[in-house]
Amino acid sequence: MTPRTDPLTQEVVELIGAVVARYYEEYEAAAAEHALTGAQARVLGLLAREPVPMRRIAQTLKCEPSNITGIVDRLASRGLVERRTDPADRRVKLAAATDAGQETAARLRGSLSFAREPLAALSEAERTVLRDLLQRMLGDAPATG
Repeated sequence: MTPRTDPLTQEVVELIGAVVARYYEEYEAAAAEHALTGAQARVLGLLAREPVPMRRIAQTLKCEPSNITGIVDRLASRGLVERRTDPADRRVKLAAATDAGQETAARLRGSLSFAREPLAALSEAERTVLRDLLQRMLGDAPATG
């Protein structure tokens, strides 16, 4: 595949980079307001959705399993996360957000205005197109609904 270097593609890539940089900047600041590092906040956000095996957390966040162990240990020491045995496979340990972790993750999500405010300026149809295009760029099938 020939790399695209036309001006429009370059502009789109730069805009995506600016969006990502701004998102991470706000995410880090919001995490700090909750006495979390950005990595801890990302792990907690993931675990607030559902209990996850430690190995899958590392795969999802593209980092070493030993890093995840340390992050989960620190979150557990604050009562935000706990380890559970996977009922489907007792050899597997799941990390799960506690009630306090769920509340912290919800407050963290609520304090992130960067994505919410610009997206609110788009119509539902525009947000749907944006979502579908992003999923296509990532190689994921568009979600329905």
